[in-house]
Amino acid sequence: MPKPDLHAKKVMLCVWWNFKGILHYELLPSNQTITSAVYSAQLERLAQALREKEPALINRKGVILHHDNARPHTARITAEKLRQLEWEVLPHPAYSPDIAPSDYHLFRSLQNFLLGKKFNNEECLKNALTEFFASKSQEFYNRGIKMLPECWAQVVENNGNYIVG
Repeated sequence: MPKPDLHAKKVMLCVWWNFKGILHYELLPSNQTITSAVYSAQLERLAQALREKEPALINRKGVILHHDNARPHTARITAEKLRQLEWEVLPHPAYSPDIAPSDYHLFRSLQNFLLGKKFNNEECLKNALTEFFASKSQEFYNRGIKMLPECWAQVVENNGNYIVG
């Protein structure tokens, strides 16, 4: 039986990170989409990862989550999960995908890293992702988070129009 070619089919990467690095990531099967139920379950797994990696964040400081306004992120089920977790959500302007740090910083770099690569199975892809994430310094992640206020200011200056980078 031939091995599946993950390059031929798309796999969705869901990733959460802070100024120190990657907190949690998941690959969704090609036939699965993000629904509010899927996203809420992911947030629960993220909470577990945070308890292990950043206990002070959970116990004292509190989590501030930044995600866009996609329907699964704003649905009632998700809002209930976020209330249960006692996480604050950083407001995100409508129709502004260009100010999500994952889009303008992390994924752009990841796209360059993956360019031309093919993976025979999910394990090979996970190994490549782990290699990429580990290859980035804390300064890389810190810079991506610190760029957010500047990107927000550009959105305001451009009356909500996309930022051309």
